[in-house]
Amino acid sequence: MQTQTTLFRARVPAQRLKRVEAILEQLGMKPGDALNLLLAQIELRRGLPFDVTTAAAPSLLSSTEQAAEWSEAFGDY
Repeated sequence: MQTQTTLFRARVPAQRLKRVEAILEQLGMKPGDALNLLLAQIELRRGLPFDVTTAAAPSLLSSTEQAAEWSEAFGDY
């Protein structure tokens, strides 16, 4: 059974698309494949598969801070 498809067009910044295409190529994907994955996840979760918020992002730990946290939790490596 053949699935019916619809052409979906979107405007995106050219440089962003170029950078994303390079990443997706490494994954063996095309932008349309990534869009289909996103839409499938939205359908399954009944919402976006990531948080969208105006809250400030938590700061990331530096490599030194990560090492200290690791050592505190699990002992020396």
